[in-house]
Amino acid sequence: MSYKVAGIDVHKKVLMVVVVEAGPQVELLERKRFSTMSSDLQTLARWLKDRGVEKAVMESTAQYWKPVWYELEPHVKLELAQAFSNRAPRGRKHDFGDTERLVRRLIADELRLSFVPDREQRIWRMMTRMKVQLARERGRLHNQLECLLQDMRIKLSSVISDLLGVSGRRMLCALAEGKLSVEEIAKLGHGLRCGHEELVRALTGSSDPRHRQMLKLYLERLEMIDRQMADLNLKIAESMKPCQEAVGRLAEVPGFGADSAQQVIAEVGSKAVQFASAANLTSWAGTCPGRNESAEHNHSRRSPKGNKYLRRVLTEVAQAAVKTKGSHFQAEFRRLLPRLGYKQALWAMVHRICRLVWKILHDEVSYIEKGPNPDPKRRHLRAKALLRSLRQLGYDVHIAHAIA
Repeated sequence: MSYKVAGIDVHKKVLMVVVVEAGPQVELLERKRFSTMSSDLQTLARWLKDRGVEKAVMESTAQYWKPVWYELEPHVKLELAQAFSNRAPRGRKHDFGDTERLVRRLIADELRLSFVPDREQRIWRMMTRMKVQLARERGRLHNQLECLLQDMRIKLSSVISDLLGVSGRRMLCALAEGKLSVEEIAKLGHGLRCGHEELVRALTGSSDPRHRQMLKLYLERLEMIDRQMADLNLKIAESMKPCQEAVGRLAEVPGFGADSAQQVIAEVGSKAVQFASAANLTSWAGTCPGRNESAEHNHSRRSPKGNKYLRRVLTEVAQAAVKTKGSHFQAEFRRLLPRLGYKQALWAMVHRICRLVWKILHDEVSYIEKGPNPDPKRRHLRAKALLRSLRQLGYDVHIAHAIA
């Protein structure tokens, strides 16, 4: 049975579109060029509908495929192909040729296709990834602030543990104003391990009025980033209210918290329905062992590339999980450590946690700690801390003892 397929070669300003009839023989029917403006994308949608196109495929070209996808999504079934799987031979590359080859390889099932989540999950991803970017900007700002203090010959970070903590920021604000003496600024630090004399020595430096102006600008940027992160936390919690049960179940796993659970669900979905098995998820995330086999010999087990956002958060979760006393992950990590070394043993934990994530989300089950002799007091404190964290994000949750 024949059907019509469209191929779309996406560029920043133009789209090259071909329509073919897929059947025993692939027959080219029509080709046309479109602009990427919103009005032209609507024209493209009507053009495909008039020709009875049932499926369309396009390459994941930077971010330029997104407007095309969003406009065509309600009208035809779409597939997003990874660009390297449609490479042309050297010297034989041109736009309409690329588009025709894209369609032929789709029909022959030779393309590597990407997973594109639904609209709601795309919003979750956008917000959680923006939060990660803000956290990175805050880290860069911390380093820039430290460089400025060294130029001012102020060694505050050498005597206090958190330069941007409550006491640290209070003293930095006073330094930026330049109205108080060093002794008066040192008195603003409360609950610090260092003594008053050591704090005075660390704050004694040589600064220029322009140094203080730059310090004030850094602190204003820091305040803006913290405010945006707090607002984003509330927006993420509000958007993910429908899946708060999944967030709570995932946050129970050692190493996870409400924030990391939200990031994982934003990447894979609240029920991971796009992944038929745990192996599918680990392969997509790039946390499974790789294979580079030739002559029946595997030359490398290096993990393939995958979703970098999910890999990052799972690695952070694994580093926290192996440090959780009495947990199953800590016991397994210590068992693998002498044989594999730190990096490989930790990566094995990342792989196991990724499989566990699929099980919890897909089968809608809760995590039960099977580690050696879990401490009831520690479990109770962990539950209270998790409850407080979830309630701060706006979730309505309560503690209930599981029935054995």
